[in-house]
Amino acid sequence: MTHVIFVLLLGAMANGPATQDKAKKAQPRLTAVDVKSEAQLYRKTPQGDLSMQLYYPPDWKAADRRPVIVFFFGGGWKNGTHTQFMPQAQYFALRGLVCACADYRIESKHKTTPDACVEDAKAAVRWLRANASRLGIDPDQLIASGGSAGGHLAAATALCEGFDAKDDDNIKVSCKPNALVLFNPALNMTLSKRTVVNSAGTDITKEFSPTLFLKKGAPPTIIFFGTADALIAHGDEFLKKTTALGNRCELVTAADMPHGFFNRSPWCEVTARKADEFLVSLGYLKGTPTLKLPAGAPSLEMRK
Repeated sequence: MTHVIFVLLLGAMANGPATQDKAKKAQPRLTAVDVKSEAQLYRKTPQGDLSMQLYYPPDWKAADRRPVIVFFFGGGWKNGTHTQFMPQAQYFALRGLVCACADYRIESKHKTTPDACVEDAKAAVRWLRANASRLGIDPDQLIASGGSAGGHLAAATALCEGFDAKDDDNIKVSCKPNALVLFNPALNMTLSKRTVVNSAGTDITKEFSPTLFLKKGAPPTIIFFGTADALIAHGDEFLKKTTALGNRCELVTAADMPHGFFNRSPWCEVTARKADEFLVSLGYLKGTPTLKLPAGAPSLEMRK
């Protein structure tokens, strides 16, 4: 099936030989200490229960109204684990955010198609908002983030129509985040000239493409891409279209870097610090980022 070709292509870009060699090394640490963390169930599906790992600031209490960020892992809607964004979640928890790393259904584990991933991502955002009062979060300061396919899911919660779970108890709660932090996301499947189909075998390529649903009032967005990533065309198109509509968007690039570059040091640190600065500019964080960059760390460039 042609959707498998596209999924395998994106998965190969995220998990190719060079990236796999890097993955054998220890995951970068952005903090010197661990933070309080717990898993909470957010959805039951026929293929299994879905949880998200929550990370709390040291002085967190349930009565707080803190901004919250939810991370979605990458892996071509086929593979991956919620631990991918643990370094960023721990760092931003120490900076004052409640952070969540959400699990969702994937083909390799749950035998599902990509539409299920979007359904779960929307359910995750709704669950966070519905439980804001006990999680100590502000439902009006919710940031969605993710890498590759996970970046697509974050964007899809904000922009794509449909993909709503019929059994979601929180279906009347908005799934649209207030800001987006995207790491080399897939944003327009039609650019890749591959077909995405749902569980019924129906072509959902256009419905699955966040860029095609852009309109005025879209959330402020920062996007990270390596200039050697074939998907950067998705970022360029998104930037052009959303800014033409009057929306805020920053596309920042890493020279000559491939897909998934943000997963390893020093780019993990560099992109996290830039994301911090972006969230400060929105008022979700305060002060100067506390993350120290490695000596000689490279710079990101702003794409026009």
